Amino acid sequence: MGGLCAISVDLDEIVCYYAIHGLSGANNAPGAVYEIALERLASWARELAIPLTLFVVGRDLENDHNQRRLSVLHAAGFELANHSLDHRYDLTLLSRASMREQVKGGMERLQEILGPVGVGFRAPGYLVNDALLQVVHDTGALYDSSVFPCPAYYAAKALVIGVQRLQGRRSLSLVDSPRVLTAPTHPYRIGVPYFRRGEGLWEVPIQVTPGLRLPFIGTTLTTLGEHGARLYTRLLRQEAWVNLELHGIDFLDQNDGLRALAAHQPDLRVAWLKKRARLTAVVHELKTSGRSFVRLNEAVLHFESARSLLG
Repeated sequence: MGGLCAISVDLDEIVCYYAIHGLSGANNAPGAVYEIALERLASWARELAIPLTLFVVGRDLENDHNQRRLSVLHAAGFELANHSLDHRYDLTLLSRASMREQVKGGMERLQEILGPVGVGFRAPGYLVNDALLQVVHDTGALYDSSVFPCPAYYAAKALVIGVQRLQGRRSLSLVDSPRVLTAPTHPYRIGVPYFRRGEGLWEVPIQVTPGLRLPFIGTTLTTLGEHGARLYTRLLRQEAWVNLELHGIDFLDQNDGLRALAAHQPDLRVAWLKKRARLTAVVHELKTSGRSFVRLNEAVLHFESARSLLG
């Protein structure tokens, strides 16, 4: 069928998962995403000859080693994009000034590597609203890629947060407005409200399958066997565009100093080499369908060009 595919990776450090699960000890959480997973991701991408878009939390660039690692990957052709300054799950609840601090702060940290250029944005927890997206637009972002119109993910997230509360744990993660479920599933220019088409910033939604709109993300794919991952990927065979979102934790397992977290994070109980093999199977399946792999910034240029041609 052909078409385009972009693979992006949210580099959420382990402290973010402590926050999701309402766990104590976050200050002592290992930095396994940058210390271990990033090189595994880079090696995987080089082996498959695919570009990656990396969504970076600005505070992680306070670490000189992390900044050097990303500088090398950027020089090798990886796109670096903005995942906010501090990965606050309550970003949509902040004042406009605090939103700007989080969005612009993350962008400025990246510009220490990239120079004065615009970058893409993805909100923590996929949560956006009109106020936040206006801030993203005003800071000169190239695009947003946060909207996740997935009923199954929405329901599962709400259930998990509810169970955690019953267990006496308070997740910092939040449930989005159900209006997000009415948003387009294909790239569109944002209107007001943001889940309607308009003339604003480009939105590149997180991928769902046609029909039932099941989640097509790393967390889902890595918990399937290789055969299951291939079959699941075939659900997208008729799609002209695929936006596969991964996380750094998809290339980690409990043996990477994460046994305590694995009790709450089931995908960590799957060996990272098995997860790697499953994601490799997904990429091979996408390649078999004739897709070209691009960075998200390249994809947005393609969407804009196609839209111009259509008038």
